[in-house]
Amino acid sequence: MTTLTSSPVAPLLERLFADADSVTVPAMTAFAALPVAERGRLLSSKTEYREIYAQLKDAAIPVSRQTGTLLYMLARSAKARVIVEFGTSFGISTLHLAAALRDNGGGQLITTEFEPSKARRARDNLAAGGLLDLVDIREGDALETLRTGLPEQIDLLLLDGAKGLYWDVLRLLEPRLRPGALVIADNADYCPEYVAQVRAPDGGYLSAPLPDDVELSVKCG
Repeated sequence: MTTLTSSPVAPLLERLFADADSVTVPAMTAFAALPVAERGRLLSSKTEYREIYAQLKDAAIPVSRQTGTLLYMLARSAKARVIVEFGTSFGISTLHLAAALRDNGGGQLITTEFEPSKARRARDNLAAGGLLDLVDIREGDALETLRTGLPEQIDLLLLDGAKGLYWDVLRLLEPRLRPGALVIADNADYCPEYVAQVRAPDGGYLSAPLPDDVELSVKCG
């Protein structure tokens, strides 16, 4: 058994995923009804993300179950001790990563969320899962909250916040990524700039697309 597959984390995640699938959030329904091109424009925006995600503050918008398991597996296989997450939401992906840290023998997960109500829910969920002691939840814009107070080296970075900021966040944290560090970007196609940079032959990364619109990259050097 692992922390991920045993109580209290496993039943907690099952409940959170079930709630995300079943709870109707009017703002999310309205957003989903927008034309595809308009949804893509909003999700890719570097200027409208605060307004968009504030409207969706009651929506979990989680990673898929498969992606959550992948996050745990990658963090375990990398023997990660320091993880940074951009975009906490209700803490579903955070739970997967913190479970990996617990099974790796401990460490630190720094995660950032600009919506206070989501940060509170994430804290409650991490406390319920017995993992809050491993997690530093920072409230505010990631381009500010991740600018200071970070460990010297980062083993794994998850990008799952405002899509248009993926490249900006990566550039901010890049000096601290250790050689061989993993970078996972969910819904990466909404940030073409990011995808182009991590796939560039001379960009310093080896990168490949995975199912569920996940981009997995390794920092070279």
